[in-house]
Amino acid sequence: MSSHGIVLEDDPEYQLIVDCNALSVDIENEIVIIHNFIRDKYRPKFPELESLVHHPIDYARVVKKIGNEMDVTLVDLEGLLPSAIIMVVSVTASTTSGKPLPEEVLTKTNEACDRALALDSAKKKVLDFVESRMGFIAPNLSAIVGSAVAAKLMGTAGGLTSLAKMPACNVQLLGAKRKNLAGFSTATSQFRVGYVEQTEIFQTTPPSLRMRACRLLAAKSTLAARVDSTRGDPSGNTGRAFREEIRKKIEKWQEPPPAKQPKPLPVPDSEPKKKRGGRRLRKMKERYAITDMRKLANRMQFGIPEESSLGDGLGEGYGMLGQAGSGKLRVSMGQSKLAAKVAKKFKEKNYGSSGATSGLTSSLAFTPVQGIELSNPQAHAHQLGGGTQSTYFSETGTFSKIKRI
Repeated sequence: MSSHGIVLEDDPEYQLIVDCNALSVDIENEIVIIHNFIRDKYRPKFPELESLVHHPIDYARVVKKIGNEMDVTLVDLEGLLPSAIIMVVSVTASTTSGKPLPEEVLTKTNEACDRALALDSAKKKVLDFVESRMGFIAPNLSAIVGSAVAAKLMGTAGGLTSLAKMPACNVQLLGAKRKNLAGFSTATSQFRVGYVEQTEIFQTTPPSLRMRACRLLAAKSTLAARVDSTRGDPSGNTGRAFREEIRKKIEKWQEPPPAKQPKPLPVPDSEPKKKRGGRRLRKMKERYAITDMRKLANRMQFGIPEESSLGDGLGEGYGMLGQAGSGKLRVSMGQSKLAAKVAKKFKEKNYGSSGATSGLTSSLAFTPVQGIELSNPQAHAHQLGGGTQSTYFSETGTFSKIKRI
């Protein structure tokens, strides 16, 4: 019956499994109806209880346990609810405005609670039967998430075919229910997780990686359900391969990052990189550096209009030039080092001086013709000297031939 090629929908046992899943869904809907009835009847006694206990079966057990007791501290709720919820219920019950129920209303409420608990027990029996046959119906899906979770997923989805047609993001949410944290932190709670959190892989994964593992489980479960719906691999090898892939990925996530490799030293005696730099580049940058005048022209002061070349904001704007109160579009700037050096070279070129002049020299000369006239005190340096200097060591002088008489 489980050989390759047989259509799964024609298998009578599969039809029985599908009917069991439909029955479990019907039981779930009936439990919801009974839960609403119990809430309506018990609200006058303890109206805050329905906001503290959300699950229908837990609510029915707590209502049956408390009954008409006004002092909830005398009721032992251990085992029915978590200790934090028990503490909140006890504190809330001490300040509630509820009143005891009449005897006939309390009797109907207890009967409804018994009915809800009986339906829950029947639902568990149906799911146990479905779980026992999941190895034949969905071997690959059972290999990934386990028989119990596979049965719950199939029962909630409405069959294996419906589960195979469902996207992975919806498979992740199957069975998700609202968690009541009673005011505690939600930092460590998994909200958007359904039956997948009951799998062994999810429980053995570190908390920081559980959401990633849940998405991966949902994706692989969808693929396995599609393989099972077409009877592609009755042996379950595909599901086991998927499970091994999931396990390796989770182990890979937990590996520490690779150690930073030490940077090797450069090869000795290597050629230097040909980069423009040094004195020539610095001088070029200094030559084309932005001036203070251009800096002020590029800057605007908040709330003060700038002057422009054509007026009324037209033409080229002057920025903050002339806004210091002087009324002049001029910035006094010191002479740069480069300009001073160029001027010094130009002066030496014109006058041929090394820059060392006597402090007693003056450019004013007293003459008998004009009285006071300007003269160049360094002009005598270019005149020819006397003696051997005029003939042998002068730049303009030449050798002369003396004739003897």
